[in-house]
Parts: sequence; structure tokens; C-alpha cells
Amino acid sequence: MKIRILQFVILGSFAFLGGMAGTFLQHSNNQAIAQIDSSDNQNTANPSGSDPLSQRYEQVIRKVSPAVVAIQAIKPSTNSTTGKTKTVEESGSGVIIRWPGISGNLVITNNHVITGASAEQIVIHLADNRLMKPVSVLADPESDIALLQLKANDLPCAEFGDSDRIRVGQWVLAFGSPFGFNQTVTHGIISARERGQVSLGSTIRIKEFLQTDAAINPGSSGGPLVNLQGELVGINTAIATYNETNSGVSFSIPINLIKRITRQLLDKGVVLRGYLGVQLANVMEPADAIKLGLERAEGARIESIYPGTPAARAGLRSNDVILTIDGIHVRNENHLINLISTLPPGQKIKLSIWREKHRELVQAEVGDWVTEKNRLKTGH
Repeated sequence: MKIRILQFVILGSFAFLGGMAGTFLQHSNNQAIAQIDSSDNQNTANPSGSDPLSQRYEQVIRKVSPAVVAIQAIKPSTNSTTGKTKTVEESGSGVIIRWPGISGNLVITNNHVITGASAEQIVIHLADNRLMKPVSVLADPESDIALLQLKANDLPCAEFGDSDRIRVGQWVLAFGSPFGFNQTVTHGIISARERGQVSLGSTIRIKEFLQTDAAINPGSSGGPLVNLQGELVGINTAIATYNETNSGVSFSIPINLIKRITRQLLDKGVVLRGYLGVQLANVMEPADAIKLGLERAEGARIESIYPGTPAARAGLRSNDVILTIDGIHVRNENHLINLISTLPPGQKIKLSIWREKHRELVQAEVGDWVTEKNRLKTGH
């Protein structure tokens, strides 16, 4: 499995600062550490002398590990030089869940682990060494999420947490199969939230990652990220690296986003998303903000408008900066994409924009992204 690779410059001094931060932030997690289940604490004697945090890790690992799986997928691959297609084996990780009203357990993983493979070409390796194949596969390439449905309905499952409540500095554990070593666990903290300005290829548009310094390596894609209550808060997806190995900058899809995607995939078989029809600048540079007369380098600057789209009908123009949507402040272009994508087609919205060094209010009607994609493919 090749985790998506991001080429970032990582300064060595940050490792030292990160270690100091982890030391200072341990105190803020004492409440979570203290919440130890009494059923797991019957043997009060501790001959090994392990500290409460170590005991907590052990309890979380015992709770979560049975739900962690390794995944192998046989996929087609085209040689860029010869143009010939052959099959390759992709490996990754996943986690078993239970979804209300659905017969059989589900495995959550990354779409890039299994894309191109049929259900028959996917093997799921359980923690107890049983091997299973999914009976169906559902995927959302734009968020890099895939669901593998199993016939079995009595497997150990991970519990959902609330990723909206997780904060920078909280301890987390990452599970996966790095380099084929199944049932590997690493630990770290949440380093940042709402990371979106990372390049993961043309198919992945929805990005609002949790960043962690827990070690994640190739083979860990699709594995769970959990808090110290043993609750699922994310799915490990990408790393920033020089050499395709861990450098302490890893990214996980928040579980609340995954729950929204899962609900639509199971109910409709597809994820409905809104769209405006604008091409956005990749980043709002401070120099651009000053030139436009803005006090902060925030918002999403429009580079161009696609004809016949909601943005064109609303009268939006190139160099407009979208500052708010229905009163919600837009941090950057990726935040705008995420906000619009969660809205149902047909919903009317109010946009506060910055145009020619003053604010204006524009009304727009959200379009249907699925319909627009089909229109772009056919040219109609």
C-alpha cells in the first residue's frame, strides 16, 4: 500500500519543540487517563511499575485491536512507459464497525487502498487470523472513503467518537499494518485540526484532516485513529515525507465526516454534494490580501467562473473573495469547498464577498455536483 505522499519541508527543530509540547500537554489529558474502566482494573498490583498513561494505552489497545484488519486488494496497473496493464497487490488497513439497520458488519478503509478492485479481489485479514471477502463495496473517491460490507454480523467493532470535540494536544493511538506488520500501534497527539491545503491527487476534493504526530507509514492507510477512551476519531490517510516513511506529520479523516459519507452511501449508494462553479486560487497569499485591500489573509479568492453555473447566475466575478456563507466565516478555499459540498442542491445561500475593496452581499442557489460532473464529461 502506498500512502499518499506529500512533499513538505520539515525542520529538525520542530521535533524537539513537539517533544516539549507533548510533555506539557500530558497534564491536560489527566482526566481522560483517570477514566479507567473498573472492570479492566481488577488486578491493582502493578509489578511492572507502569504509569497510569501506559496502563491506559494497554486498555485501549485491548479494546480496539480486535476490530482492526489488514486489507489486500488485487488492482489493475498501467505501465506509463509501455502502456500495458498488469495486476498489482495493494495492502492497507481498516476497522470494523456496526451500522444501525444494516445487516452484516462494515469495514471502513481508504478508497485508494481498494479502488479498481472488485469485491472478489479484496481479502480482509482479521485480528484472529480469519480471512474474509466483502460481499459489496461502496466508495466515495472525493473523500477517499470506502466501505466493505461483510456477511458476518458478530465481529468485534470499534465505537464511534466525536471528532468535532477532539482538541489539539489530546493523546491518540494509530493502528494499522505498516510495511505489512499487522496489528501495529503507535501513539502521539493531535497536532492540528482542519488541515485541508494538502495535495492528494485530482480525485480527492473533500479535505479537512486531523493532523497527528503518531507514526503512520505505508500500509497504515485506512487504519483507525482513536482517543484514550478507545473511540474512533479518524481514519489514517496520508503523510508528509521526504522518503515515503514517517516524519511526524500524518493526516486522518475525521470520523464525523466519515459518518456523514457512510450514511449517504448506505442510503443512496452515492454522496450528494452542492457546488457553485468557481475556480479558486490555491491559497490566499498575504501579498494578495494586501493588494485586494483585505486586513486578513482569509477567504476564498475566485480565479474564474464556469459559464452556466450557479456562480455565473449569481453574478460572481473573478477576483471576488468569498468571506462568509450564511454568516459562517470562510477560512480558505478548501474550507469553502467543504462548506458548499455539504449543502443540498437547490438551497439558497447568502454570500458576503469582497469586491473592489468593499463588501457586497450576493445570493446564490446551490447546484448539484453529480449533475455537473456528468455535464462536464458529456460536454452538454
